[in-house]
Amino acid sequence: MLILADKWKDYELIDMGNGEKLERWGDIVLRRPDPQVMWPIPNESGLWKNPHGHYHRSNRGGGQWEQKKKYPEKWTISYKELKFNISPTGFKHTGLFPEQAANWDWSMDMIRKAGRPIKVLNLFAYTGGATVACAAAGAEVCHVDASKGMVTWAKENLNTSGLGDRKVRFIVDDVVKFVEREIRRGNKYDAIIMDPPSYGRGPKGEVWQIEEKLYGLVELCTKVLSDDPLFFLINSYTTGLSPIILEHILDATVAKKAKGGNIYAGEIGIPTSRDGKVLPCGIFGRWESK
Repeated sequence: MLILADKWKDYELIDMGNGEKLERWGDIVLRRPDPQVMWPIPNESGLWKNPHGHYHRSNRGGGQWEQKKKYPEKWTISYKELKFNISPTGFKHTGLFPEQAANWDWSMDMIRKAGRPIKVLNLFAYTGGATVACAAAGAEVCHVDASKGMVTWAKENLNTSGLGDRKVRFIVDDVVKFVEREIRRGNKYDAIIMDPPSYGRGPKGEVWQIEEKLYGLVELCTKVLSDDPLFFLINSYTTGLSPIILEHILDATVAKKAKGGNIYAGEIGIPTSRDGKVLPCGIFGRWESK
């Protein structure tokens, strides 16, 4: 299954080629690397030659932005009623993964159709795209990330969207340790979203490696699922991890606890405006109640 984030107006994937993609974020055009783009640029002219910013990788790791035309340090873009603060970082990212709009739409639809109060746990929550979406749909959200800077950015996004009065808890913590404490406290959630990294370290040096830890984390999270769960969403950008693996993990954990439901998985992508070719942007696995 392939789902597309093709409802954007403030974001546009203009073109891609030669290991790079050309994107419009509001009025700002950025050129940056993407390892999935393994074909040549048909015609490197126009905006390819003259974007606002061009990210160059360094041979020593990391890289830096070349500012070709002046642009602000931070600006705001919208997705439907949601608003997000964009700021190019030293690691080529902008603070938002636009392909996740497809998952935001699904999550918001599930929450609005539930007809009851929904509590969402968002793990490895980054700058809070899913947090803002779920809060906008009326859910109570607990946002957990090990990076204080990302949690601060997420709070700003919530306020920028005019949702500062919604019930959202922001937690800076190691995800596994937080879930373990929630189990001891007896806290429950109707929906869980997670976007685990391939590899990472918690605030106290805890090592995370997705191939070794993902199944155990999902299994652990079933202990904080409510008796009437609504959905469980796993996102992954880990190269080589198949969507089928996410299906199997959800089947062995969430579906077993919930005694049924629907499971499906696939790729998520964004079409280019130049020719409609789709840029693959990771995989997803979903469990949803019937």
